[in-house]
Amino acid sequence: MKLKKQVTVCGAAIFCVAVFSLYLMLDKVQHDPPRRQNGGNFPRSQISVLQNRIEQLEQLLEENHEIISHIKDSVLELTANADGQPILLPYHTPNGTWVMPPDPRPSFYSVSPQDCQFSVANKRQKTDLQMIDVYAQLPFDNVDGGVWKQGFDITYDPKEWDNEPLQVFVVPHSHNDPGWIKTFDKYYYDQTQHILNNMLVKLHEDPRRKFIWSEISFFSKWWDNINSQKRAAVRRLVASGQLEMTTGGWVMPDEANTHYFAMIDQMIEGHQWLKKNIDVTPRSGWAVDPFGHSSTMPYILRLSNLTSMLIQRVHYSIKKHFAATQSLEFMWRQTWDPDSSTDIFCHMMPFYSYDVPHTCGPDPKICCQFDFRRLPGGRINCPWKVPPRAITDSNLAERAIILLDQYKKKSKLYRSKVVLVPLGDDFRYDKIQEWDAQFLNYQKLFDYMNSHPELHVQAQFGTLSDYFDALYKRMGVSPGMKPPDFPVVSGDFFSYADREDHYWTGYYTSRPFYKSMDRVLESHLRGAEILYSLAINHARKAGMESKYPLSDYALLTDARRNLGLFQHHDAITGTAKEAVVIDYGVRLLHSLMNLKRIIINAAHYLVVADKEKYHYDHSVPFFSTDESRLTQESLPEKTVIKLSTSPRYVLVFNPVEQNRLCVVSLLVNTYNVRVLTEDGQPVAAQLSPVWQSVTDMNPDVYQVSFTVRLPSLGLSIFQLYASIDTHTTLKSNVRVYLHGRELTIKKQDAFPVKVLESNTDDFYIENQYMQVWFSGTTGLLKSIKRAGEEQEQKINTQFLIYGTRTSKDKSGAYLFLPDGEGKPYTPKDPPVVRVTEGPFFSEVTCQYQHVQQVMRLYNLPGTEGLSLDISLLIDIRDHVNKEIAMRLSTDIQSGDTFFTDLNGFQIQPRKFFKKLPLQANFYPMPTMAYIQDEQNRLTLHTAQALGVSSLKNGELEVILDRRLMQDDNRGLGQGLKDNKRLCSRFRILMEKRSPVNKSLGNQLVSFPSLLSHMTSMHLNHDPLLMAVTNEKGPVLKSFQPLSATLPCDFHILNLRTLQAEDDGLPSPDMALILHRKGFDCGLEAKNLAFNCTTSQGKLSLGGLFLGLDIGTVQQTSLTLMYSLASPSNNSNPTVSMDPMEISTYRLRFS
Repeated sequence: MKLKKQVTVCGAAIFCVAVFSLYLMLDKVQHDPPRRQNGGNFPRSQISVLQNRIEQLEQLLEENHEIISHIKDSVLELTANADGQPILLPYHTPNGTWVMPPDPRPSFYSVSPQDCQFSVANKRQKTDLQMIDVYAQLPFDNVDGGVWKQGFDITYDPKEWDNEPLQVFVVPHSHNDPGWIKTFDKYYYDQTQHILNNMLVKLHEDPRRKFIWSEISFFSKWWDNINSQKRAAVRRLVASGQLEMTTGGWVMPDEANTHYFAMIDQMIEGHQWLKKNIDVTPRSGWAVDPFGHSSTMPYILRLSNLTSMLIQRVHYSIKKHFAATQSLEFMWRQTWDPDSSTDIFCHMMPFYSYDVPHTCGPDPKICCQFDFRRLPGGRINCPWKVPPRAITDSNLAERAIILLDQYKKKSKLYRSKVVLVPLGDDFRYDKIQEWDAQFLNYQKLFDYMNSHPELHVQAQFGTLSDYFDALYKRMGVSPGMKPPDFPVVSGDFFSYADREDHYWTGYYTSRPFYKSMDRVLESHLRGAEILYSLAINHARKAGMESKYPLSDYALLTDARRNLGLFQHHDAITGTAKEAVVIDYGVRLLHSLMNLKRIIINAAHYLVVADKEKYHYDHSVPFFSTDESRLTQESLPEKTVIKLSTSPRYVLVFNPVEQNRLCVVSLLVNTYNVRVLTEDGQPVAAQLSPVWQSVTDMNPDVYQVSFTVRLPSLGLSIFQLYASIDTHTTLKSNVRVYLHGRELTIKKQDAFPVKVLESNTDDFYIENQYMQVWFSGTTGLLKSIKRAGEEQEQKINTQFLIYGTRTSKDKSGAYLFLPDGEGKPYTPKDPPVVRVTEGPFFSEVTCQYQHVQQVMRLYNLPGTEGLSLDISLLIDIRDHVNKEIAMRLSTDIQSGDTFFTDLNGFQIQPRKFFKKLPLQANFYPMPTMAYIQDEQNRLTLHTAQALGVSSLKNGELEVILDRRLMQDDNRGLGQGLKDNKRLCSRFRILMEKRSPVNKSLGNQLVSFPSLLSHMTSMHLNHDPLLMAVTNEKGPVLKSFQPLSATLPCDFHILNLRTLQAEDDGLPSPDMALILHRKGFDCGLEAKNLAFNCTTSQGKLSLGGLFLGLDIGTVQQTSLTLMYSLASPSNNSNPTVSMDPMEISTYRLRFS
């Protein structure tokens, strides 16, 4: 009521002022009549007097207009204040910089001291082997080891097994890549369907035969094409233990470039499929082909209730060291684990490859003779020139003894008398003849061995879990427990080399265009999952479920599967053939479009004020998307919103679970633009030019940017319309440095532009936290001076070019084999540099021939204003055998230590080793890398996975793109020649380290700060903007799903609606997956504007979701296959989590 009164009074006041001033003006004109001249015609002097009077009148009208607009603004400020939301108008200082008035609301709540204990606690369990220490002590000398070239000679005492016979498990497997040389579908039709069809027939023939399978993407496609009798046969084979589903993910994912959201998502997709169709839960992990192994994977497997796992592609020197110390089987523990709760039993394969020549024992020449697919007359043979021989009565004894010798030698590398012998390779067992050749010949060998007690061996076909179960039994422990005296290992297994100095560090960057697209799809999938779950539950509660497009669930499933497919170790890695890459790209784009549709449909339901007026029309989406991609290989183009005098409504979705203060930017068709909130309050906006080339402004398109305060996971509404408003729409000003180039700048009258033809003075842009200095000659970053500090921090950026070797082995999709250190990038022309300054952001655009760099500084309090935003447009399609890199050189005394993340989940300390070649010192960087000394930490955040290193003290270097003309002999048969024009995004964050942390500088475990976590979230989850398509739609109302912002260290990884029994339809159950992040408090955090605090890991779910009541909550294993507690129907359940923990809850609203 009070507000209404105020508005009425002010409105009346405006009316009175207007009437009164008009009366005064007319009065003034009347009381000053022109003197009458004699006669009827006006002399010239009188006409000019009249003209003067008219001009006076116009001027008075204008003044009056200004008075009224000031009164109007005051009224708006009054009404805004009445609502507790003052409009904050930036203002210009005399030195030309923009200042944001301080926000009266509290912006930072302190973190409680208990929540800081985790990052500094020294009570972590001691592990026997820390991988970073192993690297430090090994010589990496590559000595010739005889028949096992990368190992050593293995001997044994023939009497060794007299008391405890050797137990041998031969595990038949077929490694099926869901896309590599052929597309997923082509592999399925040519090979995979035959492998699985043959399996049904051949396993049925003899109950002693076994087989394992991993890739559910292929298995589900086959399942859809077989009849119910065959499905029943599959269930029988699984139940009897003849067929084992290992790992059970949608794919066997890459572990370097993948983000933990997608790793978990493809695991859930596979596991849920298995549960629904075969009712089986995987027990053992099988990863024979990812190119190096991350410690995030064992954690995910452990949380999914797997008890054991196997890995293969590990650096040959590490394998040799682990073999020599009998450490190839170990408990793998997380570096941050305070006890041993993350331990999982891991088996590392000892030899070069997972093919048959490298799996029966140390001598590939002998093992190859026992790969019966290579029998003479077939299409493949043995490179060692001794072919296999079919087993007959006459050669049986001799062949069995030769093979047993290899088994015994392999067994000597492990601590138990149980030995694992994989039998398979890529796409094996696709022909009936191979099934017969392998199974019949091996069965003869087993029968012979087992019937001769003097050989002290028990040999058989087995599954992976048969092997692990036998091992645990021999060791006297229950499955998954640590056998006595087995080592504990922590750390990871990057980077991988399979021979000589052939490091697989190129694929950390290969095809960066798609690595970026992957993350855009990921953010959209998470946003779509959350909004879909909220919309469908709100609709259910309102009895509107029948009006909601439930068919969106099938699109959601399809998107999960396409994202899952792309996590495959030949997809996101950029190591597939060009035609296969296109197939992946089409799938990613198709799902991206569908997810935008799902988000639009969910948002539509959630923001319609009167749900009775909700009407879904499939042919006309309620909102248009903010951007579109013409093809799978084009960069997104922002949609231009056409404005008129009636308001266009724009919806902004915040995919982050904390409140967020940020700038959103839209493209519009006029520079006369006004922005209002949902309830009509004016919003200050920055108007900037849009450039269509280096020198030309676009005359028809303008960028409007405004500050928004978005609620957690909320949908906020704004109005835009064409109207002149100089008070709240503030124009950017532009300077262009031409560096002596003879170019003409095509300006627009709307913007003040200053052209400097040959100026090379250094310059800066600034906000309340820092001054960012740029080189006047290169236009690139030079240093940052933080507010209140005398000393500036050097952060020099430069671009580099790496060549490849001239000798036989050259860089390709997998390998990085540079011809020495990177050389400075030297473009043929100096850059054109544009500096745009405005109230909400300032940016420096530096245009070179192959790179355009945009560095943007937001003039906002909190997370957005504390880091520097970088966008790089890269195009190296005219290069030959070159790689382009960006190097940051600082005065941080980081020595030889740097830190990279693993899968966006945890931080792994790294060391630069002089003893290793340059390429060996590169590591994957999915989300961040940092260097630090006692005073400072510099973090480079990234929105796409790339390769990173620190080759010198104070440096960070990231490979941006690679163009290579040849194959690197790893089976692909192609170079990397399909480069695209790509955009890579980063943020640079400088943080001060507080004294608390200095003594702990060299720990084996490190964490980002809370600010760093937030910065990464903001970079990876842009707000999504949608404009209403129809101007005459129903009334809209902003939607706030949560009653409060989540604690700063809590992340909703997903809110995923589960599938009903009926295919393609949603069930009432959801998976709520939460992650509590581990963070370092030892970085100073003054006024970070988080609007959140921490809560000792406690989160109350009751009342968290506004308008929805929780019916039941049940904690489950990560992929929902096992219940960890009984369902609770407590109306206010509280979740309690440890730092770093990821937990899944099966949730149902009442």
